[in-house]
Amino acid sequence: MKIPGTMISPVMEKLAAYIAASPLKSLPKPVVEATKHHVLDTIAAMVSGAKLLPGRIAISYVKSSRGRREATVVGSKFVTDAVNAALANGMLAHADETDDSHATSLTHPGCGIVAAALAMAERERRGGTALLRAVALGYDVSARLSLSLHAEAFRSLGHSTHSMAPTFGAAAAGAALARLNANRVRYVLSYAAQQASGLSSYTRDRDHIEKAFDFGGLPARNGVAAATMVAAGCTGVADVFYGERNFFVAFDESRRIGNAPMPELLLRELGKTYEIMNTNIKRWSVGSPVQAPLDSLLELIRAGQVKAENVEKVLIRVLILGANTTDNRDMPNICMQYLCAVMLIDGNVTFESAHDQKRMNNRKVLEMRSRIKLVGDDELQRLLPERHGIVEITLKDGRELRHHTRAVRGSVQNPMTRGDVDEKCFHLMTPSLGKKRARALCDAVWNIERLKDVRELRSLLHA
Repeated sequence: MKIPGTMISPVMEKLAAYIAASPLKSLPKPVVEATKHHVLDTIAAMVSGAKLLPGRIAISYVKSSRGRREATVVGSKFVTDAVNAALANGMLAHADETDDSHATSLTHPGCGIVAAALAMAERERRGGTALLRAVALGYDVSARLSLSLHAEAFRSLGHSTHSMAPTFGAAAAGAALARLNANRVRYVLSYAAQQASGLSSYTRDRDHIEKAFDFGGLPARNGVAAATMVAAGCTGVADVFYGERNFFVAFDESRRIGNAPMPELLLRELGKTYEIMNTNIKRWSVGSPVQAPLDSLLELIRAGQVKAENVEKVLIRVLILGANTTDNRDMPNICMQYLCAVMLIDGNVTFESAHDQKRMNNRKVLEMRSRIKLVGDDELQRLLPERHGIVEITLKDGRELRHHTRAVRGSVQNPMTRGDVDEKCFHLMTPSLGKKRARALCDAVWNIERLKDVRELRSLLHA
């Protein structure tokens, strides 16, 4: 049904109808399984992130503004309104580099979308199946929105794809969980568009606090705010994607990038291609560019070819953007040389070692770091969105070893199994929750369809 006196574009009509109908549409079994992987992975990032500086700041902030007891702030015993819970949990989920990523859309969808969906599911007292459907929907809307703006070129101009697109994904998930009809979903998308913002200046954030907000807190908060405002009766523009001064006109960068926005991509294979299936989960709790080199080093170590004391020098090749992002950074979990030195010395990189600021100045680590050279490679840059990594090691006896990781473990091309994800998440959550509750939370997510009310997870999410 069209709203009287308005012009609704085919894109908005079909997208809003799809979002409104999504709570009643079953997901294919592989999509259900993948969605569980990403929900658990993001919750584990929240639990571990609650102990990090951005997480502690986020929890402290929302505690200063008490709201209705609607949703849990993970890693605390605090329950607040859904908007504040989404903000905090989004920041917890991206308190470091543990959360998932969607390569082609240049987004970290889980930290914003899962945080928003979890808060809205608690607020609306929805069950596990509703949560899974909302999360999968959010990933679909987020990825397509970013791609419609030509993600790579759009970010190169200074916009933050990580902040903008997940706002729409979080809003769609929130609208679905609030059971809004198609007319009201249109308003939600308009409120999301008004809040869509973000600058790629986040790369200059030394403490990762603003970055946690930009990637997770902002989109989660804005998406939930859009859904709850409309649910409370707010009205707005019926089609923000079409007509005078619409969203795509405002963000038309064709004069600079040569390509106009493509709103039609919002509908491309919607309901057939599920973007959560095209989203990567990180094996290591470190920055994306470091994943491939760590995979390569681990393979060489497991083959019995490398011991730290025998290493003369190491050359690491990654894409140019990745090298620029990780070259001798001050933060351990995004410092290529530090993390590769730890892998060589320990034979592994754990969450604890990846966040050990003090160890960055350890004499043995510094000596190994001095042997590691990082370069950006033009050929690897051209392979984006695939993130290849090449490690070349010269041993003290003169032997030269090389390993090229073409498909990072956890990527779409080399996915982690349920067992892999379970192991990662169990170990991430155990220091905060203890083994018994960490095991119970993992099991609860694997069987989340059995939950009639997501609030049943509260006792497991509290630290």
